[in-house]
Amino acid sequence: MTALQKIIGWIPALLDGAKITILLTLTSVAAGIVIGLFLSLGKMSKDKFLKKICGAYIFFFRGTPLLMQLYFLYFGLPKIFPVLTLRNKFLAAFIAFGLNSGAYMAEYIRAAIQSIDKGQKEASHALGFNYWQTMGLIIVPQSIRRLIPAIGNEFIMVLKDASLVSLIALEDITKVTRSIASSSGNELVYVPAMILYLIITAVFSVVFNRTEKRFSVYE
Repeated sequence: MTALQKIIGWIPALLDGAKITILLTLTSVAAGIVIGLFLSLGKMSKDKFLKKICGAYIFFFRGTPLLMQLYFLYFGLPKIFPVLTLRNKFLAAFIAFGLNSGAYMAEYIRAAIQSIDKGQKEASHALGFNYWQTMGLIIVPQSIRRLIPAIGNEFIMVLKDASLVSLIALEDITKVTRSIASSSGNELVYVPAMILYLIITAVFSVVFNRTEKRFSVYE
């Protein structure tokens, strides 16, 4: 069997792994945006306790390795609280990646919100809006356009970090690749695997670049 025939034979399994990788990335970043929004608003609020809680969350998840967070959630936490055992590997990965992405998105969102002219906040307060109304109805909607480049970068980072889930035996691209290499004794499989990663990255990069050009406030 030629090298090309072997590569063609591996493609279906690699594409199945790609589905897991892409789905994990999409759902994790989506969850990260939602978590990050609330964290950023909490960190900028005047409530000192809330600011400290949100700040501690962001510090923890940005300051510790994602791999350790994943390992603790999947292996460590069940030892402490058996009721929190996660038997579904995808769910465990989604939670770990979503929580981690939320910490990074919080800082991106906070920067985008703070880039909005302060005069708009003062005007909204003069009209009788409270902090949460001002943010939800006036400031956050305007900051969304400024977030597009940051969301694109976060997506690409999570896409590449998703390879870590192979260490808990979730069948993503990396896990499938390692399994094929182990069973066939042929490391050539890493070539189409890397190409597949590049294709996925390129496709989504184009999507985000076009979205940025259409909606972003930056030239």
